[in-house]
Amino acid sequence: MTTSDQLAAELARCQRVTLIVGVAALVICVIGAIFAPTQFFRSYLFAYIFWIGFPLGGMAIVMLHHLTGGQWGLPIRRTLEAASRTLPLMAALFIPILLGLPRLYRWAQPAAVAADPILKYKHPYLNDWFFIARTIVYFAVWILWAYLLNRWSARQDDTGDPRIANRLESFSGPGLVIYGLTITFASIDWAMSIDGKWYSTIYGLLFIVVQILVALAFAICVAGRLAQSEPLSSYVNPQQFQDLGNLLLTFVMLWAYLAFSEFLIIWSGNLKEEIPWFESRARGVWAALAVFLIVFHFFVPFLLLLSRNVKRRMKMLAAVSAGLLFVSLVDVYWLVVPAFEQSGPRLHVLDFIAPIGIGGIWLAAFFRELRTRALLPLHDPGFAEVFAHGD
Repeated sequence: MTTSDQLAAELARCQRVTLIVGVAALVICVIGAIFAPTQFFRSYLFAYIFWIGFPLGGMAIVMLHHLTGGQWGLPIRRTLEAASRTLPLMAALFIPILLGLPRLYRWAQPAAVAADPILKYKHPYLNDWFFIARTIVYFAVWILWAYLLNRWSARQDDTGDPRIANRLESFSGPGLVIYGLTITFASIDWAMSIDGKWYSTIYGLLFIVVQILVALAFAICVAGRLAQSEPLSSYVNPQQFQDLGNLLLTFVMLWAYLAFSEFLIIWSGNLKEEIPWFESRARGVWAALAVFLIVFHFFVPFLLLLSRNVKRRMKMLAAVSAGLLFVSLVDVYWLVVPAFEQSGPRLHVLDFIAPIGIGGIWLAAFFRELRTRALLPLHDPGFAEVFAHGD
């Protein structure tokens, strides 16, 4: 068996294992929903918001690469494209959230809306049918954009037509603008509206950065494994991983900048409509988690990614990326769950099982998609740069 055959067998094995684990975890979630329905929907929402970042962030990075070019995107492009092709699955996995709207959002409870003038004022926007309609629009746009990006990329592989690169570049500029707008509104709908009275104009940007960060970290982890086998091992060099490490460092710093800016602006403004969001997250265990995020979502990866040696060694960079994936999961938990549990986290078994269930199903779909295309975009006009860029 050749190296490429071994890699294909390993990907197939990963697909089977993750599918089994994901299905088993979701079965446990369904059982949990029978005994604790409210907890199920809360845990599911938190897990879903984390995993939706992988395909959406992946699509954004692909468009960024089409716009900027450079050899940094070649080792991870197929990984990110495969992730973006899982968006129809994520649309289907959103259905349980629609079923649990009254248990998740106060604006979906008629009695709460009638008793609260603020919710009543926002009701023309925050209501069940308009929420569902907006969600359908979001997924329709995302799936269409991912479909066209992948279709043209596949045609580029088949024909080598240089005009396709120009088409992808022209398509990616508006695509990034639309991505930013739709993610901003989706983050408001799915997460910020849990507290129907609080608002932040920087909230959408924070979710955009988190999505791109988790997608990039995941792609680096996958590329670190794929680069050990053919065909990537013949084309990938340490300089490419250094470039990816620099990009990862950029988004770590951007996350810290946006998170601190949000805190500084809201806290200095001292408005009663805004500060309760941070007040609940600045006490007890939530405050400890905030310190954890400051240390491990910024300071530790920042210091590690300053090192040239860390970024040029695949295993070390992949380890840092894997750590960032876990910390980003904690970050999403800290962003979402305090709206339900202001006094402190009441960890439930579903908080652990739901991310495993959605993640297992998503990873199985991802590995299936990754196996359907060549792992390198050989007909990309920028592919020749790989040979010209030395160690």
